[in-house]
Amino acid sequence: MILWMVLHFYNPYVNLNEIGPMGSTFFMLFLPACLAIISSLTTKQWLMLFAILWSLPFSLYFVLTPGIFALFGITWITYLVSFLFMKLPKSKKVLE
Repeated sequence: MILWMVLHFYNPYVNLNEIGPMGSTFFMLFLPACLAIISSLTTKQWLMLFAILWSLPFSLYFVLTPGIFALFGITWITYLVSFLFMKLPKSKKVLE
C-alpha cells in the first residue's frame, strides 16, 4: 500500500490531475493488498489466492519497469509465499 502511495503521490512522472491511472492502479494494486492483509488476519486461504490472482497482471507489468516500482513484483511473490505458508498443515512445526 505504501508503494502505491509512492507511485501516485511522490512520482514525478504522474499527473495528479488525471484520475484514470490512479483509479486503475488503486483497483489492481491497493485493494488486493488490503485483501491480503485481511486474509492473513483471518487465515482464509481463498482470500489470499484471490489477492494473488487479482494483482498478478499489474505486478508483472511493474516488474519490467526500472526503478523502485519493480518492488511490486516482490510484493506479489510475498503474497504467494504467504499463501503457501497458509497451506502448510497446522499440526506440523516448520522449524524443529
